[in-house]
Amino acid sequence: MHSIRELIDRQAANRPQALYARAVGSGLELTYGDLAARCRAFTGLLQGLGSQPGDHISVVMPNGLGTLVALLGSLYGGWCVNPVNLLSQPEQMRYVLEHADAGVVLVSPQWESPVRVMAESIGREMTLVVLDPDSLDLPAASRSLQENATRSPASQPSQRHAPPAVADAGDPADRLGLLMYTSGTTGKPKGVMLTQANLAASAVAISTEHALTAGDRVLAVLPLYHINAFAVTMLSPLAHGGSLAMPPRFSASAFWQQVAESDCTWINLVPTMISYLLEAPAPPPEALARLRFCRSASASLPPEHHRAFEEKFGVGVIETMGLTETVAPSFSNPLPAAERRIGSVGRPSGCEAMIASLQGAALPDGETGEILLRGPQVMKGYYKNDEATRASFHPNGWLRTGDLGHRDPEGYFYVTGRIKELIIKGGENIAPREIDEAVLGHPAVLDAAAVGIPDRHYGQEIMVCVVLRAGNSCTEEELRAYCTGTLGRYKTPSVIRFVADLPRGPSGKVQRLKLLDLFSPT
Repeated sequence: MHSIRELIDRQAANRPQALYARAVGSGLELTYGDLAARCRAFTGLLQGLGSQPGDHISVVMPNGLGTLVALLGSLYGGWCVNPVNLLSQPEQMRYVLEHADAGVVLVSPQWESPVRVMAESIGREMTLVVLDPDSLDLPAASRSLQENATRSPASQPSQRHAPPAVADAGDPADRLGLLMYTSGTTGKPKGVMLTQANLAASAVAISTEHALTAGDRVLAVLPLYHINAFAVTMLSPLAHGGSLAMPPRFSASAFWQQVAESDCTWINLVPTMISYLLEAPAPPPEALARLRFCRSASASLPPEHHRAFEEKFGVGVIETMGLTETVAPSFSNPLPAAERRIGSVGRPSGCEAMIASLQGAALPDGETGEILLRGPQVMKGYYKNDEATRASFHPNGWLRTGDLGHRDPEGYFYVTGRIKELIIKGGENIAPREIDEAVLGHPAVLDAAAVGIPDRHYGQEIMVCVVLRAGNSCTEEELRAYCTGTLGRYKTPSVIRFVADLPRGPSGKVQRLKLLDLFSPT
């Protein structure tokens, strides 16, 4: 399969009455036959606005079955969708809306007003279409910004919905399907260009890796504007014919009841959610009755949380890793429990991987270097950013992930940190995750993240920010003594800060560089 349309049409032809999605709470359902019909209707809506396949569509909507149809309907017709991160700061959201070159913006009612203000300040003709994320009804008419928009001098009416030519290739498989912006901690976010073929390859790889079938159902609690939910919970069922149950949002207190009521066979979470569930009330027995596994992705899962989750709930955790640039998955632990390695992101999934020096030369097993990737899921490049695209690929075509790690002799990969986040103390490289995991071993610690801070003698020293478990106490002196016993004096953090929470991006990754601004000494 080379496009999302092919995946949808195949399921609709073979199993039209089979369930694709169900809204948790309202009971609203969408079968595969309904999905195909509504995707065709959505294509007509876009064409009625003067938009054509190959154009870009920005989507500013929370989760819901209406949002699923908006995203999949756009993909089905050959448009490139740009899901906008609802957690973005206003200026960052405005930048994405401007940079993405969308002529049509799909918004939920609560986002119409702020998006209209942003759009009117951009100076490009745009059309807002207000959609209810919780409804499958299409609007009878759109609300146009044409009268209020300020057309830039370089614009021509005939180019109203025409992004740069790179976005529209002749072969449907090569046509852009997704333009998703990375949530970097510094600088402007980069628009990752992913083709229809990239998206279809990812859906098939996820389904194959986890042996998913038409009888499987996932609880879709992650936001669709993030690559994990977009690829894993929305696209992968299209490849294996399974289904998803979608609550409005993640709730640790309601999670297990939603799993039970939706009859889910697997769950897809990020490490932050796993830590919340460990602190939440125990699930009812029926919630665990059909669960085959819990998939953890988007950030490294601390081994302590991994073991605690399996011991408390009796559900195996499959740790995976991926990037926006690879449509989410690039590594996964095997499905058989005996073959999983706690602390490892697993083996390559749907692509090739290697450990290399910064110059791109392959390194032997056990040696730390940069993780490189190559395969059908790897992005086309960064939108309107040739310099960043060139910097992200070695001349031989391997994608530079920016992640540090090593591979063991059995082919399992271990991530030890980001190149930019590496702590270099007195010339010694220290992976922040090594510090995190040691601190998390203390029974009073719920969460922890280490970062390098400036030091006049060593160049960098180690600071760790710690979130304590509810009802627990621990002094800085007690935690430092614990670290000395587990890490040794040299790697024991010189600065320990107790905080209420850690700054995280939408994927659940700790934004370590923000710790410098928020918590480091002045």
